[in-house]
Amino acid sequence: MTETGALFSPFQLKDVTLRNRIAIPPMCQYRATDGMVNEWHEVHYTSLGRGGAGLVIVEATAVSPEGRITPHCAGIWNDEQAAALAKVAKGIKAGGAVPGIQIAHAGRKASANIPWEGDDHIMDNSRGWETIAPSAVAFGANLPKVPKAMSIEEINRVKNDFVNAARRARDAGFEWLELHFAHGYLAQSFFSVHANQRTDQYGGDFAGRSRFLLETLAAVREVWPENLPLTARFGVIEYDGRDEETLAESIELIKLFRNNGLDMVNVSVGFSTPNATIPWGSAFLAPVAQRVRQEANLPVASSWGIDDPVVANKTVADGQLDLVMIGRAHLANPNWPYQAAQALKLDRPAWVLPAPYAHWLERYKR
Repeated sequence: MTETGALFSPFQLKDVTLRNRIAIPPMCQYRATDGMVNEWHEVHYTSLGRGGAGLVIVEATAVSPEGRITPHCAGIWNDEQAAALAKVAKGIKAGGAVPGIQIAHAGRKASANIPWEGDDHIMDNSRGWETIAPSAVAFGANLPKVPKAMSIEEINRVKNDFVNAARRARDAGFEWLELHFAHGYLAQSFFSVHANQRTDQYGGDFAGRSRFLLETLAAVREVWPENLPLTARFGVIEYDGRDEETLAESIELIKLFRNNGLDMVNVSVGFSTPNATIPWGSAFLAPVAQRVRQEANLPVASSWGIDDPVVANKTVADGQLDLVMIGRAHLANPNWPYQAAQALKLDRPAWVLPAPYAHWLERYKR
């Protein structure tokens, strides 16, 4: 692997080989109805699959109705939804990318308006719904709704919802599964000292706050094929003034994830408090991800501000990231990988494109 071509080197995890290190992270489309994806999603994800990335992960897909972020988020809590998602997986794979999906529960951040209609809590329960969380603690800011503290029975039910969602994702043809353990949603809330005030076995110390995540992972591991990647997006740091303590705890938890069958961690921010001071900047999480990679001994991915091809390539060449998650740049240009290959001045960039595009390019050269 040359330093210049690091971004376009293949990557293997379990029995899955990606054609390059470029992955498209989950990005909500807010176009579903009652959790059902539709033609919008089929066209959108098929286009991304053909654009040259190695992996396309479908947007946060709720494991239960109350787990949706908004009324227009995708779901996989029934077989009809899974059948529609199977068409999406097929479209991604037809373009040469590996089809992945992120399964999620939004917890206390659920029941929100879509971004262009306010991105705030829907307080009217005729359109919204009751939210649940480890404790009856609101996120705050534009999400003031106080969630219901979950009973042990509800905790067990949601863990089972994740298992059923994973089974449906497997049967729908997805080959890469990401658990959403980040961004202040349900799983992150259990781990967060900002959100979890429980005094039972699911709260308190590190072991208690880790329990829901570890039990959910273990349960999903039982149904997800051993030969396919099982990953998690996890907020390892909050930027809330206690960064070293949070990061050290997160790395310890990731080691337990690894021992319980996790194959990769997608490093992100916790977003569990509106009072964080996040140092936004180019690839600002790459050094954090590198530390996770080294100390937890697990492959890592990350996103946030890595849409410049030179920067993206450098994070791989320097051993900071195994995969680079390129989000918004792909919304602007689904063929971003080809643009990146040109920017890096690779000799034969056409191979990153599916066969029809590569054929046309060679034809025009003649």
